[in-house]
Amino acid sequence: MRIIRGKYKTRKYGIPKKFPSRPTTDFAKEGLFNVLSHQMVLDDLTILDLCAGTGSISIEFLSRDAGNVVAVDMNYNCVKHIQTMAERFECTDDLIVYKQEMLRFLEKTTQKFDLIFADPPYDYDKHERIAEIVFERGLLEEDGLLVIEHGKQTDLSAITNFDISRIYGNVHFSFLHTNDKDE
Repeated sequence: MRIIRGKYKTRKYGIPKKFPSRPTTDFAKEGLFNVLSHQMVLDDLTILDLCAGTGSISIEFLSRDAGNVVAVDMNYNCVKHIQTMAERFECTDDLIVYKQEMLRFLEKTTQKFDLIFADPPYDYDKHERIAEIVFERGLLEEDGLLVIEHGKQTDLSAITNFDISRIYGNVHFSFLHTNDKDE
């Protein structure tokens, strides 16, 4: 795995054997950040990375000086790995890591975010629930963006705030906005 752009560009990092999380591929990650850079200015944001797993998305945001990141994962090994990565890349001041189940975090947090990225397991059956909680609770700032990574079996296009989806190999991203893009 490697960092695509920014101050940590080309730095590689390993993932322990038998790691409990599937990392977003470099190809998909590059596509994601290309879309994001056309959707919004990636400066001085408050970002939430749900099911953060390896921490590669969190570190990629920090490499681009996109702002501060809150990473949430319920697996102890994932949390420890993300904390180790933050120390290695010397970005512990900009990255807060919580060990918590993602829906519980969404139901309890009082913080608002400019961008929320969620990458639950592809066989997760509550992708729509993520969006429901985010929009019902108003967890995004005005003009905020929710991105959900999922497999081909999941279709989020019927959700009111749905804007676009992008596919990179087996990786699908659905982009949902706080405001109607047609306004």
